[in-house]
Amino acid sequence: MRALKEALKNVAVKITKASYIDEKFVKNVIKDIQRALLSSDVNVKLVFELSKRIEERALKEKPKPGISKKGHILTIVYEELVRILGKKTELKIPKRIMLVGLQGSGKTTTCVKLARFYKNRGIEPFIIACDTQRPAAYEQLKQLAEPLNIKIYGEPENKNSVEILLHGLEKAKKSKIIILDTAGRHKSEQELFNEMKKLAEIFNPDEKFLVIDSTIGQAAGIQAKAFNEAINITGVILTKLDGSAKGGGALSAVAETSSPIVFIGTGEKIEDLEIFDPEKFISRLLGMGDISALIERAKQTMDEKKVKEIFKGELTLEDLRYQIQSIIRLGPLSSIIQMIPGLSLTVDDDATKLTEEKMKKFLVIMDSMTKEERIKPKILNSSRIRRIAKGSGTSIEEVKELLNYYNMMRKTLKSFKRRRFPRLPIRF
Repeated sequence: MRALKEALKNVAVKITKASYIDEKFVKNVIKDIQRALLSSDVNVKLVFELSKRIEERALKEKPKPGISKKGHILTIVYEELVRILGKKTELKIPKRIMLVGLQGSGKTTTCVKLARFYKNRGIEPFIIACDTQRPAAYEQLKQLAEPLNIKIYGEPENKNSVEILLHGLEKAKKSKIIILDTAGRHKSEQELFNEMKKLAEIFNPDEKFLVIDSTIGQAAGIQAKAFNEAINITGVILTKLDGSAKGGGALSAVAETSSPIVFIGTGEKIEDLEIFDPEKFISRLLGMGDISALIERAKQTMDEKKVKEIFKGELTLEDLRYQIQSIIRLGPLSSIIQMIPGLSLTVDDDATKLTEEKMKKFLVIMDSMTKEERIKPKILNSSRIRRIAKGSGTSIEEVKELLNYYNMMRKTLKSFKRRRFPRLPIRF
């Protein structure tokens, strides 16, 4: 998706920087959009239908009062891209979720991501491992689930998935949400499809989610249709969307089948699972940001009490360390920047990478300090600085750079207090 994001971001920049907009400019913008979408494996017919609608609206519709011509064109592009992805699905809290999909689609990892998603919302999940086709499936689930204190039931030696399900349901009686992980299967494997239907009949799930690897592009639509015909799936989870060059094709193909996309996998980490919202997704692609998603991530990674304490007292290196750790836990800096409106249009990837590397180096330096040094930075004399540089494998200049950054942050925080800001702009 990186190439698609870059191409669509360039389209947005081209529109916002245009000095004059006429029919020729509109057609050039549409050609840029076509190239971006076709290179991301979006269906040719769909691309040209989209192009036609954008051109007609851009040349015939008049901007609303107070909206510039540039703003009008950008809004049309945004609305038409959202249109091909369908509407956001309102998620209810289910009691039973069944996950199905092809082999290698990332289903087992998604199972734990989904369990974590509900656990973080105060709903204790229970996973039943019924993938009897892949020998390491249960062990993988166990390794991912145990550090998160997520309950899991499986019988690695048992090849009868129906028996495992029945035993698992007995164990999970008191659980609020039960997630069933099943074996990967292809639409041509009739025997495995029959097993899936049998499991669905016994489990009687509220939600049947199909997990699809975005890298298969337009073929995602064919698989979604086949699984839907077999067990009437209620939603699709698209994985590996961050690294797929065919992500646009997968998104649009699934949307065309009328199977709602409910979640998207945006990275390899367990926390990299998001509710799919077409409007927010397209906003980020165009560099228009998604503040609500950033707030949601912040809620999961930052301690509100700790943040308030930092803003009340004198900033220490210990506080700065916590802040940098929290930013890193939010995810790659590039993905955070994409959520801030307009910022991704002005900050390039090289600058982001350098900032990310510097933050990690600052953490290494602070980890080489004693707790007393982090709490009382004033005691850091030249001999201590030399020791810290040697212990962290950095230079004296880099340690001093951290201290300069710390002093700048301390002064910034003091100026905020003097202005008597009533509360943080983002509530966690």
